[in-house]
Amino acid sequence: MQGTDATVQNRILALVESILAQNAMPGGVKPDTRLADAGLTSMEMVNLMLGVEALFDMTLPQSDITPENFTSVETIERLVLSRLQMQAA
Repeated sequence: MQGTDATVQNRILALVESILAQNAMPGGVKPDTRLADAGLTSMEMVNLMLGVEALFDMTLPQSDITPENFTSVETIERLVLSRLQMQAA
């Protein structure tokens, strides 16, 4: 599972960097960087949530779409891994 964790994190990091680049914002986001501090607006957070759903071929339930789950790449990673485990079960 360790390799899967790293892959999930890398994919989310790439998605965040892509959103930042589209808006000519500096990248360099680390897994624990607060996404609001990196410059993501509420609209970009919505794009991030939709991107995560598309990237991992899942639909997040409304109950999972919370600010706490989208604070950083690490929190998104935990959410995605949790959802992937539930799908596999």
